[in-house]
Formats: sequence, C-alpha cells, structure tokens
Amino acid sequence: MRTLKGSALVALLVVIAVLLVYLTDIQQWLTLEQLKTHQIQLQQTVNQHPIRGVLLYSAIYIVFTSLALPGAPILTLAGGALFGLFWGSVLVSFISTIGASIAFLLSRNIFRDWVQKRFARQLKTVNQGIEKDGLAYLVTIRLLPIFPYFMINVLMGITPIKLWPYYWVSQLSMLPATVIYVNAGTQVGKITSVADIMTLEMFLAFLLLGLFPWLAKLVLNRIKHIRLYRQWQKPASFDNNLIVIGAGSGGLVTAYIAAALKAKVTLIEKNRMGGDCLNTGCVPSKTLIKTSRILYQIASSHHYGVSKASAQADFAAVMQHVAQTIKKIAPHDSVERYRDLGVNVIQGEARLESPWHVRITDNVGSRVITGRNIVIATGAGPAEPEIEGLRECPFYTSDTIWSLQEKPQRLVVLGGGPIGCELAQAFARLGVDVTIVERDTRLLAREDEDVSEQLHCQLVAEGIALMTGAEVTQIVSHKDKFFARLEQQGEKRDIEFDAMLLALGRQANVRHFGLEELGIQLSPRNTVAVNPFMQTSLPNIYACGDVAGPYQFTHAAAHQAWFSAVNALLGRFKKFKADYSYIPWATFVDPEVARVGLNEQEARARHMTYDVSKYSLNELDRAITDGVDRGFIKVLTVPGKDKILGVTIVGEHAGDLIAEYVLAMKHNIGMNKILGTPHIYPTLAEANKYVAGVWKQQHKPEWALTWLARYHQWMRHDR
Repeated sequence: MRTLKGSALVALLVVIAVLLVYLTDIQQWLTLEQLKTHQIQLQQTVNQHPIRGVLLYSAIYIVFTSLALPGAPILTLAGGALFGLFWGSVLVSFISTIGASIAFLLSRNIFRDWVQKRFARQLKTVNQGIEKDGLAYLVTIRLLPIFPYFMINVLMGITPIKLWPYYWVSQLSMLPATVIYVNAGTQVGKITSVADIMTLEMFLAFLLLGLFPWLAKLVLNRIKHIRLYRQWQKPASFDNNLIVIGAGSGGLVTAYIAAALKAKVTLIEKNRMGGDCLNTGCVPSKTLIKTSRILYQIASSHHYGVSKASAQADFAAVMQHVAQTIKKIAPHDSVERYRDLGVNVIQGEARLESPWHVRITDNVGSRVITGRNIVIATGAGPAEPEIEGLRECPFYTSDTIWSLQEKPQRLVVLGGGPIGCELAQAFARLGVDVTIVERDTRLLAREDEDVSEQLHCQLVAEGIALMTGAEVTQIVSHKDKFFARLEQQGEKRDIEFDAMLLALGRQANVRHFGLEELGIQLSPRNTVAVNPFMQTSLPNIYACGDVAGPYQFTHAAAHQAWFSAVNALLGRFKKFKADYSYIPWATFVDPEVARVGLNEQEARARHMTYDVSKYSLNELDRAITDGVDRGFIKVLTVPGKDKILGVTIVGEHAGDLIAEYVLAMKHNIGMNKILGTPHIYPTLAEANKYVAGVWKQQHKPEWALTWLARYHQWMRHDR
C-alpha cells in the first residue's frame, strides 16, 4: 500500500510539473526561429555569467528530458550555439543522460509494478531477454534515431535493467547523435529545419552503428561455436536430420513430430518401446489402482444400501490383468506403428561418439550413424538409497514391483510422495498390510498442508500405518524374517515385512552412453542441463523428458518434445522457448489430488500476495449422490483481481476437473468468465463454477450493492 501511495504521489508531482511548464508557455521560446533571433543576446548573457548560464541551461534541459517534453533537439542545438562543439558536447552528454535517467526512474516508480503484475506472463520472456542482452539492445535503440528517446526511457524503466548500467550505456550510445546536433548548433544560422541535420547518409551511418552490437554478438557466437566443436570432425553430409535416443514419451513424440515435418529421423531404444510410462509407470499403476478401487467400493457398498456384497482379489490374476492392459496399449507405441509413420526405428544400444555420430550396438552388430541434430530422451530410473542390509532383503522399485505374482502379507513403502502413496493405497485395498515410512513430517510435501491432511486421514481410515518424520536406517533379518529398523524422533523400532517398495523419487539416466566424453553439462539435480530452447551445452544436441526435468510427467515430456523437435529441425529460422507456466499434474490416490500453477506454500516462499477461494465438495450435489463428498477446490488469485495464479483440487476425478483451469490460465480466462459459463447439473464439474461463486462473493462491490438496495427501496414506492 505504501508503494502504491508513493507511486501516485510521484505521478501527481510529474503532472503538476508538466502543467507548470505548459502554463508558463516556456515552449514558445524553444523553436529554431527563436534560437536564431536571440542567439547573440543569449551568448552575451552566458559570457557575462558563465556558471549561472550553465546551471540554468542544464536545469531547463534536465526538466524537459526527464518529463518527456518536446524541445530537446532545440536545446541540444542551443548547447552548440552557446558553448561550442567541445564543451557543448560534454555538457549536453551529461545533462541529457541525467534527464534520461530521471525519466527512467519516474517510469520505474510510477508504472513498473503495475505493468509487471498486469502483464506478468507476457513480459516474462521480455524480462529474461533484457536480463541477458539488455545492454546490447539498449545500445541499438539509442543509436537508431527512429526511436524517440523519451519512449526509450519510459519503456526501459519497466524492465529489470539496473540504473547504473542504463546510465553509462545511454551516455555512450547517445554521444554520436549528441555531437552531431551540438556541431549543427555551432552553425545554427545555416539551418532551416531540424530535419536538415539527419540526412539519409547520416541515418544509414547510425543504422550501421545500431546494428554493430548484434553483428559483434553474431561474430562472437560463431567464434564460441568453432571453439566448442573444434575437437570433432563434422561430417560433410548426414544420414539423418534427427537422431532420437530413447523411445519413452519424450522420444516418441519427438520422432513423431520430426516424421510429420518430413525429416529423416532415426529412433533408438535399447529396452521396450513406450518407456517407463507404458511398461512400469502410468499404465500398470493406474490399472492396479482401478482394480483396487473396485474392491474398495464393493467393501464400502453397505453405505449405498447394498448388503452381503463381498469380493476377494486373486493377486496373480490382478497382475495378469495389468500385463494384459500393457499389451493392449503397446501397439500405440510399437515399432511397427512408428515405422509406418516414417520413423527409422532401431532396437539397440546407442552411444554418442561426437556431436553428430552415434554408435549403435544391436543383434546385427555395431555401426555408426550420423545426424545433424540429436535429441536425448533417455528418461529416468528409481532412486535406490544406501541402506545397510537392503541388498539382502526382498525389495522392489516402481519398475520391478510388477514382477510380483504372490501377494505379500506385509509391505513397507519407503517414501510418501506420489508414487509411494498411490501404490501403498492400491496394495492396501488388495489386502496387504501396508506401512508408509516418510522422512518428511507429512505426505505429499510439495502440496499444501490441507492436502496432506486430507490424504493422511483417508489412508489411516483405510488401515495404512503412517510413519512420518521417520527413516529406515538398517534392514535386519532373523530366522528368515526381515525387519526394517526405523528411527523416529529419537526412538527406534523394528517393523517386520515380506516385501519393501522403494518410492524415493527417480534419477535421470545420464550415464554410460557418452555424455561424459562429450562434456555435456549436467544440472545441480543431476539432469541434463538445457536452456529454454531445450538445447544442451552442445547446441545441436537437445534433451527432453525425465532426463532433462524439471518435471517427471509423461505430458511434460511430450510438451518438451515439441520444442526439441521443432527447434532442432527449424531453429535456424525461428526458435521457441519451452513454457512450464501451465503444466498440471495429478496424484492418483483416492481422493485424487491435482494441481496447476502455484499453491499457497509456493506463493509464500516467493513472498507473493494472493487471495484464496475454497469450495468444499461436501456441498456438491453430484458428489453427495455418488458418495464421494470429500475434498475441496482451492483457487489462488491476484489480490482484488480474478486472474488465476494456481488451483489445487482434492476429490473424485480431480485430474479431469483441473483441465478447465489449465485452459483458463493458458488463455488468461479469469474467475468471472468461469462463473458465467454454464455447467451441466448434476456433475462434478459444477464445483469449478461454485468455487468461482465463492470468489465472487468474497469480491462483491459492497458500495454498489448498497446503492442498489436503495434503488430497489425507492422503486417499491408508487411513482
């Protein structure tokens, strides 16, 4: 509030100053004719009182440039006429830059916060560009006289560029034009129009000067490129436009797009087509979750008035059903399908030998193929901790758990994140005694506390033992029995188990296929480091999906794949930056948890202010009729506005309901428009409209409603 008041005060003072200038009609003196007429008189005054003359001239110049008033060209000519070429150039150079810097600060104080908040999404790319190349950009527009200086001052004030770099770059880059105008001022009697100063030849000279920073940058980038690749011999021609390593979600979509763009693309996969999602991740886990949910619903059917309903899982048959589901979906990702699409699919092991050479080892032998560009899509694998005795016990990961054919009686799940919670609940509903051990103090630590609390209560109600704030320090065995030794709040205890599931996150597959030898940089998270265009430290090599991060979702990998493919194949014409602003995700526990954008803990960590609108699903008619009246929808919005910052949904089909908010955020649709959109009754989707109603209720214009009540009261009288 204090910042807003300060900006308003500054704006008011600027308006008053501008009005005073216009009311005093000082501008009538700032014409070429007046300068010519009074040049001798002004010169005599300056000669008699040089310090006073300099100070008065400087003050007038700074006021006009800082307030963006017309007249700066005439004042610059006056500098040459009154002080000569050298001293006039020195004086005008400093005071014009001071005036520009004051205008810059006024714009920053008055406009920046409002503009940056109002157009945050649109300005994100601009801000990043300014932070990276802002000084070169400033030099260019300062040197080109087609850009009005006052406009440059105002626009640059709302960017992240700092004052001191702005000052000295402005002074240096405005100096050529300053000297030209001051020199013209020394010959003011011969000038008939200010436009006479800027001839076509002069404009072309400035154009070349303006382009110099960019030309220099191109040359430097070329030198950097040569140094980067000088240790390898680039082929004269290539076998492929694109080589893709890895046939998971990211690799498959990359190859699909490349083939659709009529490029020659080779896709290499050493294991199974479809990657983790098809074979060990999304497909098998959601199949298992569906079966376990059916069992849970039958067991809970007495709530619906159904008596004597019961069911028992045949564990081996359940796992066979999972395998059959994978088999049924597999043709979507098969070798045959992609070859029909025009992709050259090779099932073998790939190794990078240079930025363009890939060695393939398969059942045919070993050979090298070349590609102008390469995309790394090698995915990730389960993290396996160093726990004493772990290798001697029956443990599984999210990749290997599907090999189980006999149901374990007691399962310990290490990790209370999405994978751990999903599979723990599924196995518990299949009749397994499950214990979750989570190092953090709560489940789903990336979500808000009310989300964790909702899930915690549900899992406890289903009989799952939750050990939060705990850590397994050792695995011990005794008489063919296995025990997990836990430490929780300083206390130690042993938990017996038949099987252990490691669900401690996934690590990017970055080893043993040539990244180290090529010197491709990794991020602090041990993923392949990529820039916004999905390029690695070798620009012709790209990466997408789990191996690149920051998200490990199938849909995020597909999203990145588009940028990788298009930038690799068409980047010389136009490159696109990957945008993660609207990446949604869901945890398929029951009730589901879905989110897009910010939640409260992330907003607080960024010191952001926000409004919260929350609607409980126990008030929703369809949720009540279906017996799933638990959970909530929580929407974060810009204070006082209907712009959506983020949405969290806990409830039945949360992963489906979140789509409306992804669309809304992507296309800048606010809560008012969601409220005004018809939703079918009775559906779960109505909850999206009702939470918009909560927002509206919290932001209703009380003053308008007060006057509306008075109007209706007045209308009740006969008139």
